[in-house]
Amino acid sequence: MTALSTSSSTPFFTSHSFLFSEADDDRLAQILYKNVRVLCWVLTQPAHLENKTIHVKTTWGKRCNIMLFFTSMPNQTFPTIGLFVPEGRKYLVQKTMKAFQYVFENYYYEADWFLKADDDTYVILENLRYFLLDKNPNDPVYYGQHFHKYIDQGYNSGGAGYVLSKEALRRLVIDGMNADECVMRGAEDVRMGNCLSGIGVKVGETSDALGRSRFHAIIPEHVILGQFMTWYANFTSTQGGMESLSNYAITFHYVGPLAMQEMEYFLYYLRPYGIQRGMFNIN
Repeated sequence: MTALSTSSSTPFFTSHSFLFSEADDDRLAQILYKNVRVLCWVLTQPAHLENKTIHVKTTWGKRCNIMLFFTSMPNQTFPTIGLFVPEGRKYLVQKTMKAFQYVFENYYYEADWFLKADDDTYVILENLRYFLLDKNPNDPVYYGQHFHKYIDQGYNSGGAGYVLSKEALRRLVIDGMNADECVMRGAEDVRMGNCLSGIGVKVGETSDALGRSRFHAIIPEHVILGQFMTWYANFTSTQGGMESLSNYAITFHYVGPLAMQEMEYFLYYLRPYGIQRGMFNIN
């Protein structure tokens, strides 16, 4: 076991009961819950817990097979796992590496896929499991929104969230801790991408069969309207517009607390009366 401290001896498992409206037929989602095991972890700050991170915990976080929250110091009531690393952007790579090490040492056999997200990322877990259903967790691969800068194979955006296979996690902790590529400085997602590339972990394709995007480092309305900041347009091939979004989108970033609750309502509670929803056959 790692020397990192938790605030509770109880594993941070979440029940999969009562995650959907009682009127929903969620049998397929429940099958995927049992067969595509996803551990989620969120890097946050002590000051964010009660006004920001709590909205992750009460919305999409409850649909993970295991949900963990990491901060600089442990919190006994939330609860969170303490990394004992100072706050600040320059420490994000170090925090991320320590968090993945903790996950590997404590939960490696409890999940097949390991999702890292920010406290303002919204994740649709059912769509993530659907996407991962035909993927092999023993392949050295990680998935997210592909940015095609800085590294030959590119890297996945940190804000959009990225998910490591079991083999990618093993390589990161066993091989990555001593690899020259895995330095503890710089932009977290770029450095993690460089590290994973150096130890043979591939960036996996996440577009659907029509080339539409699943992971997003910006808010939904900016993707829908194609309102991209200059840096974003230079980093990604996402075109923008409703037609560019997959019907089974997985993540959005910069989702504030109110917007996170709105997403929860629109996805899991709001229903147009008289319309029975069906499955799209476009992957």
